[in-house]
Amino acid sequence: MQETMKSVAWVTGWIGRIALYLSGAALVTMTAMIAAQVFWRYVLNSSIVWTEPGSVMVMGWFIFLGAAVGVREGYHLSFDVMLMVLPNKAKLVLYSISDVVVIAFGAGMMFYGGQLVAKTSGNVIPSLGISGAFDFIPVVAGGFLLVIFSLERLFRRAAGLPTARFGEVMPDEDRDTASEGAA
Repeated sequence: MQETMKSVAWVTGWIGRIALYLSGAALVTMTAMIAAQVFWRYVLNSSIVWTEPGSVMVMGWFIFLGAAVGVREGYHLSFDVMLMVLPNKAKLVLYSISDVVVIAFGAGMMFYGGQLVAKTSGNVIPSLGISGAFDFIPVVAGGFLLVIFSLERLFRRAAGLPTARFGEVMPDEDRDTASEGAA
């Protein structure tokens, strides 16, 4: 099972990298759009009508894609104070409960985001000339990524593999072999 999970991790790692690069590109794009709007408004005394709704739409992409990658990489917000005093097995159980909650949240994002996409698909954003559904597609995409990344974490943990860079322990036998290899 460990070899299978390593293959899955390779695929989800690439998905995560692509999502992170798209998120970074969206952040740069939004920054450029806002800078252009400020320049046009205050220097040229004109205005670009599509930059505000366009930048809000692009912001949705970098927020939801970046948040999903943060969950996969173990960089997302967590409260670890109680975990510092618990034994390793209890920590792993709590990490797994956390991942199940994140899966449920991601599924909710997909379901309710899909409803928003369906309800706004007939609306047109006047300044952009595109469907209002584009505002909510990042919610669905981010929810999907949360689900697959959290499922990966659960299965990696079940296979005895580490799942995060920070804050998570390895099972005792993996820690012993890792420390022997480091010595």
